[in-house]
Amino acid sequence: MYKIKVPASSSNLGPGFDTLGIALNLYLTVEIGEETDEWIVEHNNGRYIPTDQHNYIVKTALSISPNLTPHHIIIHSEIPVARGLGSSSSALIAGIVMANLIDDLNLTDEDILNKAVAIEGHPDNVAPIIYGGLVSAMYFHKREELICEKLPTPVWNALAFIPNRKLSTKVSRNVLPDQISYWNGIRTNSASLMLVTALYNRDYRTAFRMMEMDLIHEPYRKELVPELDKIRKLAHTIGIHGTYLSGSGPTILTYGTREKMTKLQSLINQNEEFNGSTRILQVEPNGYSVTNTEEDDDFYFIQDLL
Repeated sequence: MYKIKVPASSSNLGPGFDTLGIALNLYLTVEIGEETDEWIVEHNNGRYIPTDQHNYIVKTALSISPNLTPHHIIIHSEIPVARGLGSSSSALIAGIVMANLIDDLNLTDEDILNKAVAIEGHPDNVAPIIYGGLVSAMYFHKREELICEKLPTPVWNALAFIPNRKLSTKVSRNVLPDQISYWNGIRTNSASLMLVTALYNRDYRTAFRMMEMDLIHEPYRKELVPELDKIRKLAHTIGIHGTYLSGSGPTILTYGTREKMTKLQSLINQNEEFNGSTRILQVEPNGYSVTNTEEDDDFYFIQDLL
């Protein structure tokens, strides 16, 4: 029937806490096959992820359309789980889109965004997954009002350092204080405004410097991700700025030219104190996509490929 392709995302970009997000070229795909008596889910995410109606993507779809007809679906994800690259947000969007397709709900992208934010509580990951590129979004909880603006899509390379450990959003948020100092708030607000202005003007040298100016969440999360300061300092030794904690972490992203990212990647890989993997990514200019596979004959079970 359909194949859904959903990009990864990175949120915050330093001082743009819960507001800025960017789509990246790692993908979650969901192939929707034939109708079945019960949900059949195949995936590559390990034995602890459900393969029935309890799978998060299916549960999301059923929350949108409770009487959704069960199908056989195949899920393949390149996005590491609980690493700060929007894996749960990608699954959330995939579930909403799947319900939209199977039950022909005629949801617009704006409808999908509103439903996603109602479930997730903040738009910084789901917005770029829907619209692609770089997005600024804000949700007013009391008024249930959502504002979303697309920024010019940058042609960046991103070096991702992905630690060999998971870090849940809940744990990462629990280290944040209930209050911050007035001056830290002012300085971070100034940095976020300068960041957005620089992004609109394509002044990436300034933008990269502003990404490293957060004072409201990174100082507290660094105790969970000590690699952040180390990679930032390492990047500075070769003239690179633009390093920040991706989402809640623990992935650390740095932006720049392919040449500079390759050089930094080599330095990290040679350093034994960094326990993780590195990968050079690009900004994904487009959001999720849907392909009609009705006429294809290549729908198969994952084990058929093994």
